Amino acid sequence: MVVNKVGTPIVVVGAGGHAKVVIDCVRRLGQFRVVGCLVDDPGAPGPYGIPNLGTDDKIPELIAQGMCNFVCALGSNQVRLRIADVIRNYGGMLPALVHPAAVVAETATIGYGTVVMAGAVINADARIGYASIVNTLAAVDHDCVLESGVHIAPRAALAGCVRVGARSFLGIGASVIPNIHIGADCLIAAGSVVVKDVRDNDRVAGVPAKSMRQNIPGSGGISKTF
Repeated sequence: MVVNKVGTPIVVVGAGGHAKVVIDCVRRLGQFRVVGCLVDDPGAPGPYGIPNLGTDDKIPELIAQGMCNFVCALGSNQVRLRIADVIRNYGGMLPALVHPAAVVAETATIGYGTVVMAGAVINADARIGYASIVNTLAAVDHDCVLESGVHIAPRAALAGCVRVGARSFLGIGASVIPNIHIGADCLIAAGSVVVKDVRDNDRVAGVPAKSMRQNIPGSGGISKTF
């Protein structure tokens, strides 16, 4: 693995498997130098021997010390957005990181704090919101819009003009046909094929994808999400 000894210092929030991939992306870019991780367990080591700087409670202190660049390497969309907001509120910066092996059209826009992984393709006039993840080998085609905190998992594919609401997650290998609107806080299960719009907070799975909500006998028609 390439280890940068020079570059702008950056702190990684997180220390799990996703953090390892983000650290590799940072190192391959060569612009930043990972100086530490923020970890829930203050006694746990950071990946690859990177120093554990404490929990995310340390963010204001680090920014006050001049450590201003961060990347949120957290899988949870909700938590990643919350931490990103904390960093921004204290004056920190969240640069967008695009792996050198990704392909991003010149007319695409990438929001702050978003990470685009190796092999991902983002095509013309796509717009990716802040603190999102476009993961390994994912495809986001022309004129798609991803709102804030979205995660497009490895090998998921969005055809043209798809819109994905804030904090939604598309599982590994999921596919979405053109002109579909997926609402906020949705979960699209791995391998699903989405051929119609998905309402906010829904969970869908299958080929074609169908809602996982179902009526519970004796519940008076109240649905439950599994």
